Amino acid sequence: MGYISELRKSIGSRPIISVGATILVVNEKREILFQHRSDTFDWGLPGGSMELGETLEEVASRELQEETGLVANQFELIGVFSGPRYYFKYPNGDETYSVINLFLAKNVSGTLEMNDGESLNLKYFSKKNLPKNIEKRAKELIENLGDTLWGLDSSFGVI
Repeated sequence: MGYISELRKSIGSRPIISVGATILVVNEKREILFQHRSDTFDWGLPGGSMELGETLEEVASRELQEETGLVANQFELIGVFSGPRYYFKYPNGDETYSVINLFLAKNVSGTLEMNDGESLNLKYFSKKNLPKNIEKRAKELIENLGDTLWGLDSSFGVI
């Protein structure tokens, strides 16, 4: 059982501060990988919360592999995002103020696979063809980065 789950046993659904990593995977067409989330049924970016003793890069690596089946041999920190715009209430009532460390996955390899039950689908989207139902925090990140997001280069490996 993870750190957040253990913490929730003590405090219930009350708001917490959660630190984690969100990962941008950009393909050779400059499309960004989204996951159709099984908890909220909207489209978000791969990522998750830090476990005790992990580095942020380890979080990014673990979450990328768990949620997408992909592996990256390098992560570039794009920015750190926090505050009321990154508040989130899960369908089960759990509340969190996220501290999002946004990473660009570099030299990505592997095959897209939904391994952990957190995704209903994994799909790349272009700037002009974004999914209609984007999860609130992912939408904030996309809006915050603006055109910079679509100029990122991941030095892509084989997918």
